[in-house]
Formats: sequence, C-alpha cells, structure tokens
Amino acid sequence: MADLERIYCHSAHTDCYTYFKIVGDFDPDTVSKLLGISPEKFWRIGDKRKNGTVYDFACWITGTCHEYDFEVSNQMLKTLTPLLDKMGVLNKIKKCYDVDFVLEVVPTVRAGESAPCLAPSLEVMRFCCATETAIDIDLYVSCSDEFDDGEIWENN
Repeated sequence: MADLERIYCHSAHTDCYTYFKIVGDFDPDTVSKLLGISPEKFWRIGDKRKNGTVYDFACWITGTCHEYDFEVSNQMLKTLTPLLDKMGVLNKIKKCYDVDFVLEVVPTVRAGESAPCLAPSLEVMRFCCATETAIDIDLYVSCSDEFDDGEIWENN
C-alpha cells in the first residue's frame, strides 16, 4: 500500500445544480437561432475535448442554476422557465434533427446533512413529457471531514 494515497471526497455542504442540454447531430448555431437563446456552453461534432479526444456528438447547454434549494424542483423550474414558451420550437428541433433533450440534476449530498428533495413538480414533468425531455440525476455522496472508517485510497 506504499504507492497508495488517501483521497478526500467531500464537499463543504449538500449542494445541487441543474441545467438543460440538447445532445445529438445538429448545428448549435441553428438551435440558438431557432430558440432565440444563446447557450452557456456548446460544442460541435469534431471539436476537441481538453484531453485531445474529439466529440462525436454536438451539445448545447443553457439554464444552469447553482441556487441550491432543498426543493430541487424549484431549481429545475428556474432552469426550464426560459424554455416554457418554446415547447413548440423544441418539438420542431426534435423532429428535424437527431437530438435528445436532457434536464440534468447534479446533487452532492454530504454525510450527516439532509438530502434534497429530488421530485420534479407537475409543471416540470409536463414540460418534460411535452418535449420528450429526459431527467438525468447524477448523484454524488460526500463524506464528512471526520470520515476515516473505510477510507478511500487511490493509486498514484
């Protein structure tokens, strides 16, 4: 175990962020023009990642909400609010291009703290059903500072 190093896997507090993304085979500029919204982040097929590999899909991201709310449905709604009146356009984009819509929910739950309520509201579910938007929850669990039982180790 001499070549192993202890890693710490904790955050200061329970937290969550949400965002909406479109992924598939499309031109992000076209989506921006059709929706009348500039993305916070995007890439095209063939663009290089930081590690030098190439994306084999396009991505368009908007609505990132870092304002943690125990009722995560409030964050989801903040993310989707600019898109609520654009469901018809989103459905046209879905029909014309090979894309998927995803509402990303990324909670980090700290040991010893209350877990957030991840249930979407009816308004969020109606939007997701009407636009065939998937809800993807990437849950992370972090340990407290005092955590030492079952320590986590990583190869150097």
